[in-house]
Amino acid sequence: MPTTINLNGKPVTVNAAPDTPMLWVLRDHLGMTGTKFGCGAALCGACTVYVDGVPTRSCVTPLSAIAGKKVTSIEGLQGKVASAVQAAWDKAQVPQCGYCQSGQVMAATALLTKTPKPTDAQIEQAMQGNLCRCGTYGRIRTAIHDASKQLEGKA
Repeated sequence: MPTTINLNGKPVTVNAAPDTPMLWVLRDHLGMTGTKFGCGAALCGACTVYVDGVPTRSCVTPLSAIAGKKVTSIEGLQGKVASAVQAAWDKAQVPQCGYCQSGQVMAATALLTKTPKPTDAQIEQAMQGNLCRCGTYGRIRTAIHDASKQLEGKA
């Protein structure tokens, strides 16, 4: 049964079973491989996308739940906040293996969009559930603070 979603600003129709997880719709049906499979249980954050602007774990979100909604994957992430996060990520050399980074960047961008000057506690809360196998949590926090300063014009 065809299902239409708005992916990264463009309508797309997908022929997949309604219970197919959005992660596999993105990767296997639409060729958007930036969103990663990590755990399959919404515990690690590697599969994070936005659904109507809300960070959502795509590995447990069925296609039927997003019909007609706006989905943003890492490939479609753009804007001033996203650019600041990506620049800060590079500056702080956050990625090691890089596997979790699309989910981390999606979560950090959502945080800074909602809370432009987060405290360490707010960062920890927002990034909780986004696991990094390489343990670069300190760099992630540094990058988020740096992106915040960039957005404020102080970097």
